[in-house]
Amino acid sequence: MSLSLPNLYAKGDAYGIKYVEIKTKPSLLNSSFRCRARTKAALGTRSSAVEVPRQWYNIVADLPIKPPPPLHPKTFQPIKPEDLSPLFCDELIKQETSVDQFIDIPEEVLDVYSLWRPTPLIRAKRLEKLLDTPARIYYKYEGGSPAGSHKPNSAVPQAWYNKMEDVKNVVTETGAGQWGSALSFACSLFGLNCEVWQVRASFDQKPYRRMMMQTWGAKVHPSPSDLTEAGRTILQMDPSSPGSLGIAISEAVEIAAMNADTKYCLGSVLNHVLLHQTVIGEECIKQMEDFGETPDVIIGCTGGGSNFGGLAFPFIREKLKGKINPLIRAVEPTACPSLTKGVYAYDYGDTAGMTPLMKMHTLGHDFIPDPIHSGGLRYHGMAPLISHVYELGFMEAISIPQTECFEGAIQFARSEGLIPAPEPTHAIAATIREALRCKETGESKVILMAMCGHGHFDLSSYDKYLQGSLVDLSFSEEKIKASLAKIPQPVS
Repeated sequence: MSLSLPNLYAKGDAYGIKYVEIKTKPSLLNSSFRCRARTKAALGTRSSAVEVPRQWYNIVADLPIKPPPPLHPKTFQPIKPEDLSPLFCDELIKQETSVDQFIDIPEEVLDVYSLWRPTPLIRAKRLEKLLDTPARIYYKYEGGSPAGSHKPNSAVPQAWYNKMEDVKNVVTETGAGQWGSALSFACSLFGLNCEVWQVRASFDQKPYRRMMMQTWGAKVHPSPSDLTEAGRTILQMDPSSPGSLGIAISEAVEIAAMNADTKYCLGSVLNHVLLHQTVIGEECIKQMEDFGETPDVIIGCTGGGSNFGGLAFPFIREKLKGKINPLIRAVEPTACPSLTKGVYAYDYGDTAGMTPLMKMHTLGHDFIPDPIHSGGLRYHGMAPLISHVYELGFMEAISIPQTECFEGAIQFARSEGLIPAPEPTHAIAATIREALRCKETGESKVILMAMCGHGHFDLSSYDKYLQGSLVDLSFSEEKIKASLAKIPQPVS
Protein backbone atom coordinates (compact mmCIF):
# COMPACT_ATOMS: atom_id res chain seq x y z
CA MET A 1 0.00 0.00 0.00
CA SER A 2 1.43 3.40 -0.96
CA LEU A 3 1.47 6.27 1.50
CA SER A 4 1.02 9.97 0.88
CA LEU A 5 3.79 12.23 2.15
CA PRO A 6 1.83 13.51 5.18
CA ASN A 7 0.95 9.96 6.23
CA LEU A 8 4.51 8.82 5.68
CA TYR A 9 5.86 11.48 8.01
CA ALA A 10 3.20 10.62 10.57
CA LYS A 11 4.68 7.16 11.00
CA GLY A 12 6.86 6.97 14.07
CA ASP A 13 9.52 4.86 12.37
CA ALA A 14 9.60 6.62 8.99
CA TYR A 15 13.02 6.29 7.36
CA GLY A 16 14.13 3.98 10.15
CA ILE A 17 13.95 6.71 12.82
CA LYS A 18 12.61 5.43 16.12
CA TYR A 19 10.92 7.73 18.56
CA VAL A 20 10.85 6.87 22.26
CA GLU A 21 7.38 6.88 23.78
CA ILE A 22 7.31 7.70 27.49
CA LYS A 23 4.14 6.72 29.27
CA THR A 24 3.03 8.55 32.37
CA LYS A 25 -0.01 9.45 34.42
CA PRO A 26 -2.51 12.02 33.13
CA SER A 27 -1.51 14.38 35.93
CA LEU A 28 1.97 14.53 34.45
CA LEU A 29 0.80 15.24 30.90
CA ASN A 30 2.63 18.53 30.44
CA SER A 31 5.97 17.32 31.72
CA SER A 32 5.49 14.08 29.79
CA PHE A 33 5.03 15.99 26.52
CA ARG A 34 8.17 18.02 27.07
CA CYS A 35 10.14 14.93 27.94
CA ARG A 36 8.87 13.05 24.90
CA ALA A 37 9.64 15.98 22.63
CA ARG A 38 13.17 16.40 23.96
CA THR A 39 13.75 12.70 23.54
CA LYS A 40 12.69 13.03 19.90
CA ALA A 41 15.02 15.97 19.43
CA ALA A 42 17.89 13.95 20.85
CA LEU A 43 17.29 10.64 19.09
CA GLY A 44 15.34 11.50 15.97
CA THR A 45 15.82 13.94 13.14
CA ARG A 46 12.26 14.62 11.98
CA SER A 47 9.27 16.03 13.80
CA SER A 48 6.11 13.95 13.86
CA ALA A 49 3.34 15.18 11.60
CA VAL A 50 1.20 18.17 12.47
CA GLU A 51 -2.04 19.12 10.80
CA VAL A 52 -2.00 21.39 7.79
CA PRO A 53 -3.00 24.89 8.98
CA ARG A 54 -6.57 25.81 8.11
CA GLN A 55 -5.91 29.55 8.13
CA TRP A 56 -3.31 31.90 6.71
CA TYR A 57 -1.80 34.46 9.07
CA ASN A 58 -1.80 38.18 8.19
CA ILE A 59 0.99 39.99 10.05
CA VAL A 60 -0.48 43.41 9.16
CA ALA A 61 -3.09 42.92 11.89
CA ASP A 62 -0.43 42.74 14.63
CA LEU A 63 2.10 45.36 13.55
CA PRO A 64 2.29 48.38 15.91
CA ILE A 65 2.68 50.68 12.90
CA LYS A 66 0.80 49.80 9.72
CA PRO A 67 2.78 49.66 6.45
CA PRO A 68 2.54 52.58 4.02
CA PRO A 69 -0.10 52.06 1.30
CA PRO A 70 0.78 51.38 -2.33
CA LEU A 71 0.36 54.34 -4.66
CA HIS A 72 -1.20 54.65 -8.10
CA PRO A 73 1.62 54.73 -10.71
CA LYS A 74 0.14 57.80 -12.44
CA THR A 75 -1.51 59.90 -9.73
CA PHE A 76 0.77 58.88 -6.80
CA GLN A 77 -2.37 58.69 -4.64
CA PRO A 78 -3.13 55.67 -2.40
CA ILE A 79 -4.36 52.96 -4.68
CA LYS A 80 -7.99 51.81 -4.56
CA PRO A 81 -9.07 48.15 -4.85
CA GLU A 82 -10.74 48.87 -8.21
CA ASP A 83 -7.41 50.12 -9.55
CA LEU A 84 -6.03 46.60 -9.17
CA SER A 85 -8.94 44.82 -10.89
CA PRO A 86 -7.38 44.81 -14.40
CA LEU A 87 -4.57 42.66 -12.99
CA PHE A 88 -5.92 40.59 -10.10
CA CYS A 89 -9.10 38.70 -9.33
CA ASP A 90 -11.38 40.15 -6.64
CA GLU A 91 -10.60 37.74 -3.82
CA LEU A 92 -6.85 38.26 -4.14
CA ILE A 93 -7.38 42.04 -4.07
CA LYS A 94 -9.35 41.63 -0.84
CA GLN A 95 -6.53 39.60 0.67
CA GLU A 96 -3.93 42.12 -0.51
CA THR A 97 -5.66 44.91 1.39
CA SER A 98 -6.98 42.88 4.35
CA VAL A 99 -6.26 43.78 7.98
CA ASP A 100 -7.84 40.58 9.35
CA GLN A 101 -5.46 38.55 11.49
CA PHE A 102 -6.42 35.20 9.96
CA ILE A 103 -8.02 34.21 6.65
CA ASP A 104 -9.61 30.81 6.15
CA ILE A 105 -8.03 28.49 3.59
CA PRO A 106 -10.65 27.07 1.17
CA GLU A 107 -11.25 23.33 1.41
CA GLU A 108 -10.36 22.89 -2.26
CA VAL A 109 -6.96 24.48 -1.60
CA LEU A 110 -6.43 22.36 1.51
CA ASP A 111 -7.19 19.29 -0.56
CA VAL A 112 -4.34 20.13 -2.95
CA TYR A 113 -2.03 21.15 -0.09
CA SER A 114 -2.48 17.64 1.31
CA LEU A 115 -0.47 16.27 -1.65
CA TRP A 116 2.71 17.44 0.12
CA ARG A 117 1.82 19.25 3.35
CA PRO A 118 2.66 19.26 6.14
CA THR A 119 6.31 19.53 5.15
CA PRO A 120 8.98 18.08 7.45
CA LEU A 121 11.06 19.91 10.01
CA ILE A 122 14.39 18.11 10.12
CA ARG A 123 17.27 18.35 12.54
CA ALA A 124 20.57 18.57 10.65
CA LYS A 125 22.52 16.34 13.03
CA ARG A 126 25.08 15.28 10.44
CA LEU A 127 25.81 18.89 9.53
CA GLU A 128 26.18 19.68 13.22
CA LYS A 129 28.70 16.87 13.51
CA LEU A 130 30.59 18.02 10.43
CA LEU A 131 30.87 21.54 11.85
CA ASP A 132 31.64 20.24 15.35
CA THR A 133 29.23 22.81 16.76
CA PRO A 134 27.20 22.76 19.98
CA ALA A 135 24.39 24.50 18.06
CA ARG A 136 21.28 22.52 17.17
CA ILE A 137 20.31 23.14 13.55
CA TYR A 138 16.82 22.54 12.17
CA TYR A 139 15.56 23.15 8.65
CA LYS A 140 12.01 23.41 7.34
CA TYR A 141 12.12 21.57 4.01
CA GLU A 142 9.72 22.74 1.27
CA GLY A 143 11.31 20.75 -1.58
CA GLY A 144 8.80 17.90 -1.44
CA SER A 145 6.07 19.79 -3.29
CA PRO A 146 5.28 18.78 -6.90
CA ALA A 147 7.23 21.80 -8.17
CA GLY A 148 10.10 21.17 -5.75
CA SER A 149 9.82 24.40 -3.75
CA HIS A 150 7.59 26.48 -1.47
CA LYS A 151 5.99 28.29 -4.42
CA PRO A 152 2.84 26.10 -4.78
CA ASN A 153 1.71 27.37 -1.36
CA SER A 154 0.60 30.52 -3.17
CA ALA A 155 0.24 29.24 -6.73
CA VAL A 156 -2.57 26.86 -5.77
CA PRO A 157 -4.84 29.43 -4.09
CA GLN A 158 -4.10 32.03 -6.76
CA ALA A 159 -5.11 29.62 -9.52
CA TRP A 160 -8.18 28.46 -7.59
CA TYR A 161 -9.47 31.97 -6.88
CA ASN A 162 -9.06 32.90 -10.54
CA LYS A 163 -10.91 29.75 -11.57
CA MET A 164 -13.77 30.57 -9.21
CA GLU A 165 -14.13 33.97 -10.89
CA ASP A 166 -14.24 32.42 -14.39
CA VAL A 167 -10.84 33.69 -15.47
CA LYS A 168 -9.60 31.75 -18.50
CA ASN A 169 -5.94 32.76 -18.72
CA VAL A 170 -3.25 33.77 -16.26
CA VAL A 171 0.17 35.23 -16.99
CA THR A 172 3.23 35.55 -14.82
CA GLU A 173 6.98 36.01 -14.65
CA THR A 174 9.57 33.67 -13.19
CA GLY A 175 13.26 33.87 -12.37
CA ALA A 176 14.81 30.50 -11.63
CA GLY A 177 11.58 28.87 -12.81
CA GLN A 178 10.28 27.71 -9.46
CA TRP A 179 7.33 30.10 -9.45
CA GLY A 180 6.57 29.45 -13.11
CA SER A 181 6.66 25.72 -12.42
CA ALA A 182 4.36 26.10 -9.42
CA LEU A 183 1.77 28.19 -11.25
CA SER A 184 1.88 25.87 -14.27
CA PHE A 185 1.22 22.94 -11.94
CA ALA A 186 -1.66 24.73 -10.21
CA CYS A 187 -3.25 25.81 -13.49
CA SER A 188 -3.09 22.25 -14.79
CA LEU A 189 -5.20 21.17 -11.81
CA PHE A 190 -7.88 23.82 -12.30
CA GLY A 191 -8.00 23.99 -16.11
CA LEU A 192 -6.48 27.45 -16.61
CA ASN A 193 -4.25 28.51 -19.47
CA CYS A 194 -0.86 29.67 -18.20
CA GLU A 195 1.73 31.85 -19.96
CA VAL A 196 5.14 32.53 -18.39
CA TRP A 197 7.90 35.05 -19.09
CA GLN A 198 11.13 33.58 -17.72
CA VAL A 199 14.18 35.76 -17.11
CA ARG A 200 16.55 35.12 -20.03
CA ALA A 201 19.58 34.28 -17.83
CA SER A 202 17.60 31.54 -16.07
CA PHE A 203 15.85 30.44 -19.27
CA ASP A 204 19.30 29.62 -20.64
CA GLN A 205 20.81 28.23 -17.40
CA LYS A 206 17.85 26.07 -16.35
CA PRO A 207 16.19 24.38 -19.36
CA TYR A 208 14.57 21.68 -17.25
CA ARG A 209 12.48 24.25 -15.41
CA ARG A 210 11.11 25.34 -18.77
CA MET A 211 10.39 21.71 -19.61
CA MET A 212 8.51 21.28 -16.32
CA MET A 213 6.30 24.26 -17.15
CA GLN A 214 5.63 22.98 -20.63
CA THR A 215 4.86 19.50 -19.30
CA TRP A 216 2.13 21.06 -17.16
CA GLY A 217 0.79 22.85 -20.24
CA ALA A 218 2.24 26.35 -19.94
CA LYS A 219 3.65 28.55 -22.70
CA VAL A 220 7.11 29.85 -21.78
CA HIS A 221 8.94 32.84 -23.28
CA PRO A 222 12.43 34.14 -22.53
CA SER A 223 12.36 37.68 -21.14
CA PRO A 224 12.96 40.23 -22.53
CA SER A 225 10.96 39.10 -25.55
CA ASP A 226 9.74 40.73 -28.72
CA LEU A 227 6.13 39.89 -27.79
CA THR A 228 5.57 42.99 -25.68
CA GLU A 229 6.33 46.69 -25.91
CA ALA A 230 8.26 46.47 -22.62
CA GLY A 231 10.41 43.64 -23.93
CA ARG A 232 11.08 45.26 -27.29
CA THR A 233 12.18 48.48 -25.57
CA ILE A 234 14.75 46.63 -23.48
CA LEU A 235 16.03 44.66 -26.46
CA GLN A 236 16.52 47.85 -28.44
CA MET A 237 18.72 49.21 -25.66
CA ASP A 238 20.53 45.91 -25.04
CA PRO A 239 19.95 43.04 -27.49
CA SER A 240 21.93 40.68 -25.22
CA SER A 241 20.12 41.66 -22.01
CA PRO A 242 20.17 38.84 -19.41
CA GLY A 243 16.78 40.06 -18.25
CA SER A 244 15.52 40.58 -14.72
CA LEU A 245 12.43 39.84 -12.70
CA GLY A 246 11.44 43.49 -13.07
CA ILE A 247 11.49 43.21 -16.87
CA ALA A 248 9.60 39.90 -16.87
CA ILE A 249 6.96 41.42 -14.57
CA SER A 250 6.51 44.31 -17.01
CA GLU A 251 5.92 41.90 -19.88
CA ALA A 252 3.38 39.77 -18.03
CA VAL A 253 1.55 42.82 -16.61
CA GLU A 254 1.33 44.35 -20.09
CA ILE A 255 -0.38 41.25 -21.47
CA ALA A 256 -2.81 41.05 -18.54
CA ALA A 257 -3.74 44.73 -18.81
CA MET A 258 -4.51 44.38 -22.55
CA ASN A 259 -6.76 41.31 -22.29
CA ALA A 260 -10.02 41.25 -20.33
CA ASP A 261 -10.03 37.46 -19.99
CA THR A 262 -6.51 37.38 -18.52
CA LYS A 263 -5.24 38.02 -15.00
CA TYR A 264 -1.76 38.38 -13.61
CA CYS A 265 -0.31 36.20 -10.86
CA LEU A 266 2.78 37.11 -8.83
CA GLY A 267 5.02 34.67 -6.98
CA SER A 268 6.46 36.95 -4.31
CA VAL A 269 6.59 40.54 -2.97
CA LEU A 270 2.87 41.29 -2.55
CA ASN A 271 0.98 40.91 0.74
CA HIS A 272 -1.36 38.15 -0.41
CA VAL A 273 1.57 36.01 -1.59
CA LEU A 274 3.37 36.26 1.75
CA LEU A 275 0.03 35.57 3.43
CA HIS A 276 -0.33 32.23 1.62
CA GLN A 277 3.23 31.24 2.54
CA THR A 278 2.56 31.50 6.29
CA VAL A 279 1.48 27.86 6.29
CA ILE A 280 5.24 27.23 6.53
CA GLY A 281 5.71 29.12 9.78
CA GLU A 282 2.44 27.98 11.33
CA GLU A 283 3.43 24.34 10.84
CA CYS A 284 6.94 25.02 12.03
CA ILE A 285 5.85 26.59 15.33
CA LYS A 286 4.01 23.40 16.25
CA GLN A 287 6.84 21.20 15.01
CA MET A 288 9.38 23.09 17.10
CA GLU A 289 7.11 22.62 20.11
CA ASP A 290 6.97 18.93 19.26
CA PHE A 291 10.75 18.87 19.42
CA GLY A 292 10.65 20.75 22.71
CA GLU A 293 12.75 23.53 21.20
CA THR A 294 12.54 27.31 20.84
CA PRO A 295 14.57 28.91 18.04
CA ASP A 296 17.25 31.40 19.06
CA VAL A 297 18.04 32.33 15.46
CA ILE A 298 15.79 32.10 12.38
CA ILE A 299 17.50 32.38 8.99
CA GLY A 300 16.11 32.51 5.46
CA CYS A 301 17.10 33.70 2.00
CA THR A 302 15.42 36.76 0.53
CA GLY A 303 14.83 37.83 -3.05
CA GLY A 304 11.25 39.02 -3.20
CA GLY A 305 10.70 37.59 0.28
CA SER A 306 7.91 35.00 0.07
CA ASN A 307 9.68 32.03 1.66
CA PHE A 308 11.36 34.16 4.32
CA GLY A 309 8.12 35.90 5.23
CA GLY A 310 6.22 32.61 5.21
CA LEU A 311 8.53 31.15 7.83
CA ALA A 312 9.30 34.27 9.85
CA PHE A 313 5.96 36.09 10.14
CA PRO A 314 4.22 33.60 12.47
CA PHE A 315 7.32 33.61 14.68
CA ILE A 316 7.32 37.43 14.68
CA ARG A 317 3.73 37.25 15.93
CA GLU A 318 4.88 35.14 18.87
CA LYS A 319 7.79 37.53 19.38
CA LEU A 320 5.41 40.48 19.54
CA LYS A 321 3.42 38.62 22.19
CA GLY A 322 6.58 38.28 24.26
CA LYS A 323 6.52 34.47 24.11
CA ILE A 324 9.84 34.10 22.28
CA ASN A 325 12.68 36.41 21.28
CA PRO A 326 14.60 34.93 18.35
CA LEU A 327 17.05 36.84 16.19
CA ILE A 328 15.54 36.83 12.69
CA ARG A 329 18.06 37.17 9.86
CA ALA A 330 17.42 37.64 6.14
CA VAL A 331 20.20 36.66 3.72
CA GLU A 332 20.52 38.07 0.21
CA PRO A 333 23.11 37.81 -2.58
CA THR A 334 25.87 40.42 -2.64
CA ALA A 335 25.10 40.94 -6.33
CA CYS A 336 21.52 42.06 -5.56
CA PRO A 337 21.50 43.46 -2.00
CA SER A 338 18.20 45.35 -1.78
CA LEU A 339 17.93 45.24 2.03
CA THR A 340 21.57 45.88 2.87
CA LYS A 341 22.43 48.39 0.12
CA GLY A 342 19.11 49.66 -1.20
CA VAL A 343 17.05 52.61 -0.03
CA TYR A 344 13.65 52.51 1.64
CA ALA A 345 11.48 54.41 -0.81
CA TYR A 346 8.47 54.24 -3.07
CA ASP A 347 9.38 52.50 -6.31
CA TYR A 348 7.80 50.52 -9.12
CA GLY A 349 7.67 46.76 -8.80
CA ASP A 350 8.60 46.38 -12.47
CA THR A 351 11.11 47.89 -14.86
CA ALA A 352 8.65 49.63 -17.19
CA GLY A 353 6.80 51.40 -14.37
CA MET A 354 3.37 49.85 -14.91
CA THR A 355 2.82 48.45 -11.41
CA PRO A 356 1.73 50.41 -8.34
CA LEU A 357 4.43 52.23 -6.39
CA MET A 358 5.35 50.31 -3.25
CA LYS A 359 7.31 51.51 -0.22
CA MET A 360 10.14 49.00 -0.13
CA HIS A 361 13.86 48.56 0.03
CA THR A 362 14.95 48.96 -3.56
CA LEU A 363 18.00 49.23 -5.77
CA GLY A 364 15.91 51.10 -8.32
CA HIS A 365 13.48 49.56 -10.80
CA ASP A 366 16.05 50.05 -13.61
CA PHE A 367 18.65 47.94 -11.79
CA ILE A 368 19.47 44.73 -13.66
CA PRO A 369 21.51 42.36 -11.45
CA ASP A 370 24.38 40.31 -12.77
CA PRO A 371 23.29 36.79 -13.86
CA ILE A 372 24.03 34.93 -10.63
CA HIS A 373 22.84 31.35 -10.30
CA SER A 374 20.23 32.21 -7.67
CA GLY A 375 17.76 33.38 -10.29
CA GLY A 376 14.94 33.64 -7.76
CA LEU A 377 16.86 36.30 -5.79
CA ARG A 378 17.58 38.63 -8.74
CA TYR A 379 14.94 41.24 -7.92
CA HIS A 380 15.58 44.95 -7.48
CA GLY A 381 13.22 45.33 -4.53
CA MET A 382 12.09 43.61 -1.35
CA ALA A 383 8.54 42.77 -0.32
CA PRO A 384 6.94 45.89 1.22
CA LEU A 385 5.89 43.93 4.32
CA ILE A 386 9.40 42.59 4.90
CA SER A 387 10.84 46.04 4.24
CA HIS A 388 8.45 47.51 6.81
CA VAL A 389 9.22 44.83 9.39
CA TYR A 390 12.93 45.47 8.78
CA GLU A 391 12.43 49.19 9.34
CA LEU A 392 10.59 48.44 12.60
CA GLY A 393 13.66 46.55 13.82
CA PHE A 394 12.09 43.09 14.10
CA MET A 395 14.71 41.49 11.85
CA GLU A 396 18.20 42.03 10.41
CA ALA A 397 19.79 41.40 7.01
CA ILE A 398 23.16 40.37 5.60
CA SER A 399 24.48 39.57 2.11
CA ILE A 400 26.74 36.66 1.12
CA PRO A 401 28.60 36.00 -2.19
CA GLN A 402 27.64 32.98 -4.24
CA THR A 403 30.90 31.01 -3.91
CA GLU A 404 30.54 30.89 -0.13
CA CYS A 405 26.91 29.86 -0.62
CA PHE A 406 27.84 26.95 -2.89
CA GLU A 407 30.62 25.91 -0.52
CA GLY A 408 27.99 25.66 2.21
CA ALA A 409 25.64 23.81 -0.14
CA ILE A 410 28.31 21.16 -0.80
CA GLN A 411 28.83 20.71 2.94
CA PHE A 412 25.07 20.40 3.41
CA ALA A 413 24.63 17.94 0.53
CA ARG A 414 27.51 15.73 1.68
CA SER A 415 26.24 15.59 5.26
CA GLU A 416 22.44 15.83 5.01
CA GLY A 417 22.05 14.31 1.54
CA LEU A 418 19.78 16.96 0.04
CA ILE A 419 21.01 19.11 -2.84
CA PRO A 420 19.64 22.62 -2.24
CA ALA A 421 18.45 25.04 -4.86
CA PRO A 422 20.86 27.99 -5.27
CA GLU A 423 18.49 30.31 -3.41
CA PRO A 424 18.50 28.56 0.01
CA THR A 425 22.27 28.11 -0.18
CA HIS A 426 22.35 31.67 1.15
CA ALA A 427 20.49 30.56 4.27
CA ILE A 428 22.79 27.54 4.56
CA ALA A 429 25.92 29.69 4.37
CA ALA A 430 24.55 32.05 7.04
CA THR A 431 23.58 29.09 9.22
CA ILE A 432 27.09 27.66 8.94
CA ARG A 433 28.52 31.04 9.96
CA GLU A 434 26.25 31.10 13.01
CA ALA A 435 27.02 27.49 13.94
CA LEU A 436 30.77 28.13 13.75
CA ARG A 437 30.35 31.16 16.01
CA CYS A 438 28.63 28.87 18.48
CA LYS A 439 31.64 26.57 18.22
CA GLU A 440 33.89 29.48 19.21
CA THR A 441 31.69 30.69 22.08
CA GLY A 442 30.42 27.32 23.28
CA GLU A 443 26.79 28.45 22.97
CA SER A 444 24.24 25.74 22.20
CA LYS A 445 21.88 27.94 20.21
CA VAL A 446 18.90 26.54 18.34
CA ILE A 447 19.12 27.64 14.70
CA LEU A 448 16.05 27.35 12.46
CA MET A 449 16.68 27.60 8.73
CA ALA A 450 14.36 27.95 5.75
CA MET A 451 15.16 25.31 3.12
CA CYS A 452 12.82 26.41 0.36
CA GLY A 453 13.57 23.92 -2.41
CA HIS A 454 15.78 21.30 -4.01
CA GLY A 455 18.44 21.89 -6.66
CA HIS A 456 17.84 18.93 -8.95
CA PHE A 457 17.40 21.26 -11.94
CA ASP A 458 20.29 23.50 -10.93
CA LEU A 459 23.12 21.02 -11.32
CA SER A 460 24.79 23.10 -14.02
CA SER A 461 25.45 25.67 -11.29
CA TYR A 462 26.99 23.00 -9.09
CA ASP A 463 29.04 21.81 -12.06
CA LYS A 464 30.54 25.28 -12.44
CA TYR A 465 31.36 25.43 -8.75
CA LEU A 466 32.94 21.96 -8.74
CA GLN A 467 35.01 22.83 -11.82
CA GLY A 468 36.22 26.01 -10.15
CA SER A 469 34.67 28.31 -12.74
CA LEU A 470 31.99 29.87 -10.50
CA VAL A 471 32.97 33.42 -9.56
CA ASP A 472 31.57 36.00 -7.19
CA LEU A 473 29.58 38.75 -8.84
CA SER A 474 28.95 42.01 -7.06
CA PHE A 475 26.97 45.13 -7.66
CA SER A 476 28.37 48.31 -9.14
CA GLU A 477 28.01 51.39 -6.93
CA GLU A 478 27.74 53.54 -10.05
CA LYS A 479 25.09 51.25 -11.50
CA ILE A 480 23.00 51.46 -8.33
CA LYS A 481 23.39 55.24 -8.10
CA ALA A 482 22.19 55.61 -11.68
CA SER A 483 19.21 53.35 -11.02
CA LEU A 484 18.29 55.05 -7.74
CA ALA A 485 18.35 58.42 -9.47
CA LYS A 486 15.35 57.29 -11.54
CA ILE A 487 13.15 56.36 -8.57
CA PRO A 488 9.94 58.43 -8.68
CA GLN A 489 9.49 61.09 -6.02
CA PRO A 490 5.82 61.12 -4.95
CA VAL A 491 4.85 64.05 -2.73
CA SER A 492 4.03 62.77 0.76
